[in-house]
Amino acid sequence: MSTGSPWIWQQSGWPELTFDAAALALPLETVAQAIGRLHGRVGVLHDADRDRAALAGLMHDVIESSAIEGERLDVEAVRSSLARRLGVDMGGAARMDRHADGVVEMTLDATRNAGAPLTAKRLQAWQAALFPTGRSGLSEIRVGQWRDDGDGPTQVVSGPIGRQRVHFEAPPAAVLDGEVAKFLEWVEAPSGTPGILRAGLAHLWFVTLHPVDDGNGRVARAVGDLMLSRADGEPYRYYSLSAQIQAERNAYYDILERTQRGGLDVTAWLSWFLRCLLRAVRRSDAELDRVLAKVLFWQRVADVPLTGRQVKALNKVLDEFEQPVTNRKWAALTRTSSDTALRDLRALVEAGVLERADTGGRSSAYWLKGIPPPRAED
Repeated sequence: MSTGSPWIWQQSGWPELTFDAAALALPLETVAQAIGRLHGRVGVLHDADRDRAALAGLMHDVIESSAIEGERLDVEAVRSSLARRLGVDMGGAARMDRHADGVVEMTLDATRNAGAPLTAKRLQAWQAALFPTGRSGLSEIRVGQWRDDGDGPTQVVSGPIGRQRVHFEAPPAAVLDGEVAKFLEWVEAPSGTPGILRAGLAHLWFVTLHPVDDGNGRVARAVGDLMLSRADGEPYRYYSLSAQIQAERNAYYDILERTQRGGLDVTAWLSWFLRCLLRAVRRSDAELDRVLAKVLFWQRVADVPLTGRQVKALNKVLDEFEQPVTNRKWAALTRTSSDTALRDLRALVEAGVLERADTGGRSSAYWLKGIPPPRAED
């Protein structure tokens, strides 16, 4: 057992977490209004366009949630997996990846099936989906079941051997069945606590239990998404809390560590959670602008005959690369020769999909038509 202040789960009265509702009232109202405005913007879209907006938002969430844990998913595989499940035609052959499929399945189950009871079996299935090979890197791990602490207490540590700093120690594996049961009973019980705050509490509580060998952070964020979906009745997240946590990763781990070493009053954690969530929603406004631009782009070129290769490359330009597109970049995107890339680009210009920039000569560059370059700052 580590020395120092007791962990939060060792406090008398655990797991009765408390908070100052008055101190959180204004930030809670601000977040709720921001989410409402965002849903209002999305609500004016047609069903197909809303599905595309959901796909873009979910893709961001899936990729960034894994990135927090140091795992880099194949972007094209994530897009293909989401598109198949949402029924969105992305053109071209789908790229299959078991790891991407697992994260996508967990994320969609948490949001689209938010009303279904959260059970131990469901949580274990989410964790198993993240590790289809039964391994985390080179290490064999327990999947679809709780950890057993066979190698000693579960700790989060840093530093060289002999001078390691313990950032967190989880409850013993022997008490997990009972602890998880309390958590799940709380999740399903009626409550007067606002749903957004319950999402923050659920995230913290699950991370504290740390019940699986690996994937605790990703499952905790899925639990948070489920609680947010229950709060607002939306089956999809059009903003990505995971992406915002990734952007504020150091602050996230810092507030978690301070909370784990504190008492049962978690007002500071919930305050940080609300501020992070607000920044995620506000950030999504700019993301939604890009999503809407993409939706309008595909509407405009809907009748243009495009090859699967061209569709995939155009999606990558829209999602991942700054414009303009050069012949060299297109060749790299499509994995074709320079001559084939040039024929593609010329054909797309002729079809009105791209427009040529004014650079001319060997350095010809192309913009997606209807999505102009950003203005130079004054």
